[in-house]
Amino acid sequence: MAHYAFLDSNNIVTEVIVGINESDTSEDWELLYGNIRNQTCKRTSYSTFGGVHSLGKTPFRKNYAGIGYSYDNSRDAFIPAKPFASWTLDENTCWWEAPVSYPTDVEDEDGNIKFYSWNEERQRWDLN
Repeated sequence: MAHYAFLDSNNIVTEVIVGINESDTSEDWELLYGNIRNQTCKRTSYSTFGGVHSLGKTPFRKNYAGIGYSYDNSRDAFIPAKPFASWTLDENTCWWEAPVSYPTDVEDEDGNIKFYSWNEERQRWDLN
């Protein structure tokens, strides 16, 4: 089964559907679905995340498309919305990275998971 993303005039994903399997080459499914909706349609891979295919196959368009993601023609990639002004795009993964790495101490002394959130004003990760 294949997934297809519909794009608005600004190349923002408005919807993702399940469609005809990409192994069925009897039609150009991107073109056909796009014509039906009068929108640009791009196939997206449910198994691709950060430029890596989870099953070891060839990654496709860097990331599985999500509503609100943008499609970048020059990178042939789906990119999530930029979460904070200070973050930069990793060209290899097409994911946004904070200027400070996420903390590595993810558990406390009792084994409870620690959660951090980004503080844009202070440019740091704060413990929740």
